[in-house]
Amino acid sequence: MKTSPNFFKSILATLVMVITFSCSDDDNGGPAPVPEQNIVEIALATPELATLVAALQAADGNLVEVLSGDGPFTVLAPTNAAFVTFLAANGFNSLDDVPTDVLAEILLNHVISADITSGDLVASGAGYASTNASGAGGNNISIYFNTSNGVRFNNASAVTDGGADISASNGTIHIVDAVIPIPSIVAHAAANSEFSSLVTALGAADGDLINVLSGDGPFTVLAPDNAAFETFLDGTPLGNVNTAVLSQILLNHVVEGVVTSTDLVGSGAGYTNTFATGPGDNDLSLYFNTSDGVIFNGISTVTTADVVGTNGIIHAVDTVIDIPTVVTFAAADPNFSTLVEALTTLTPATDFVNILSRTDGSNADGINPEYTVFAPTNEAFDALDEIPGEVVLTQVLLHHVVSESNITSADLTPNGDTTAPTLEGDNITITLPGTDPNIADVTDGAGNSGKGIIAVDVQAGNGIIHVLDAVLLPDTTN
Repeated sequence: MKTSPNFFKSILATLVMVITFSCSDDDNGGPAPVPEQNIVEIALATPELATLVAALQAADGNLVEVLSGDGPFTVLAPTNAAFVTFLAANGFNSLDDVPTDVLAEILLNHVISADITSGDLVASGAGYASTNASGAGGNNISIYFNTSNGVRFNNASAVTDGGADISASNGTIHIVDAVIPIPSIVAHAAANSEFSSLVTALGAADGDLINVLSGDGPFTVLAPDNAAFETFLDGTPLGNVNTAVLSQILLNHVVEGVVTSTDLVGSGAGYTNTFATGPGDNDLSLYFNTSDGVIFNGISTVTTADVVGTNGIIHAVDTVIDIPTVVTFAAADPNFSTLVEALTTLTPATDFVNILSRTDGSNADGINPEYTVFAPTNEAFDALDEIPGEVVLTQVLLHHVVSESNITSADLTPNGDTTAPTLEGDNITITLPGTDPNIADVTDGAGNSGKGIIAVDVQAGNGIIHVLDAVLLPDTTN
């Protein structure tokens, strides 16, 4: 039988119609949805992101494959013009001149491992997120966003008109008008207007602190916000503050190394040292306690933790941390609560707080800093049969203080005895090494030996504290 070519065309057309209808018809009779493109596919199809695509292809880390993965990701996508500006500003003629590992970190600084819309950002107002770039201590670099005037990142890059909320199968793209540099801790502070007083203070203080804190570090900075500075200055213009004093106050907010909030909470409470110096050029101590938030020296609370830069980490705090006295540490550390009670409510006739807070060395009563304080813990007081009455207790407390001498553990006679005269009048004798587990043993004025120094060198601006496991008793036979 002879078959017409038109017959085959008719059959083929029918088959195409049947197959097309079957594939495009869902359970509700509607057409099948077009698969949504992923972030890389959208970038490839967007001419103004051509340089970004080229950068992703050139960088270490196989970023094209990464951003084609499941995500979710939020990508802040710089335009071609943004890359031109970035390359020129950094002395590069083309992407080929940028080291591929550096290029990868720059690009990862534009990637957040979450799906964040402009609505999410506006609802938050301002704050921090973590990018996929690597910063100090191996922690992810932070990025600051602020929506008070458009949507800006690190105060360096803004979402372009019509560039927000480009939805992809594995996240969201926001097109931005500038490449976002990877920030140091100083750059982070400068980007957030809440730290404008801090940045001004760093620039005004002795010691070229902006350059210092732009160095390699790493540093942990406790950054007081503007409200903290306003309270601290109490109407005094910042320009009227002695610049040397200002430098020490600011350095009292800087700790060596990368100390995260997790590190602090894991430790619970304790002491570290800041970059500020006290008597004998010893580094000042800083007390932290995490039983109710993260609080430093009993006065300053972390409000925003773990802002990570290239050379360190910032914790925003609500109070300027002034140079501490020995009283500061006694009041801040709950292990000394009984000592504080003894120095205050139990001895009202003697203003111990005022005396031990002195920083001036010319006092009519002859009790002058620096002080060395041997501070009994709560357990040390608990070991007494009873806390004596005010007259005797006053003498007991004076027996724990040496004036006009900042005696560090390094000043003690190694493998021998050090004798120190107390404000009460009797000497105490400190013996190194101590009986295990004591660092040193102390013999008090009454001749009681074996009392232990269990922690040393809590350095304040007007003296130093060593911690005792027992209360020292003066000679009452005199």
